[in-house]
Amino acid sequence: MVKPAGRMQVAQHGIEQFKISERGACRLASISRTAYRYGAKAASDDDLREQLKRLAARYSRYGYLILHGLLKREGLVRNWKHTYRLYTEEGLQVRTKKRKKIRVNAYQ
Repeated sequence: MVKPAGRMQVAQHGIEQFKISERGACRLASISRTAYRYGAKAASDDDLREQLKRLAARYSRYGYLILHGLLKREGLVRNWKHTYRLYTEEGLQVRTKKRKKIRVNAYQ
């Protein structure tokens, strides 16, 4: 099974080498013209990363879910999985406190 990226290359080859129209090349490659013209856009998370780091520094006891709520209130994110991915990529985590051990005296 040929993926759309492969079909785009076939259509491009037909246009360049055989001087076929875009419409004809897309029809031969069995790909829609909108899929042929599609160009992926890389999403920039720079602003979101900076704000996440700022909030994590300010509220060091907050985990990613509470930080996600703060970011959502500002309108920067919609999906908690995206927030979690950035949270882990930045190496952020809530520090767990060391629990005090209570000595139990068995010989009372």
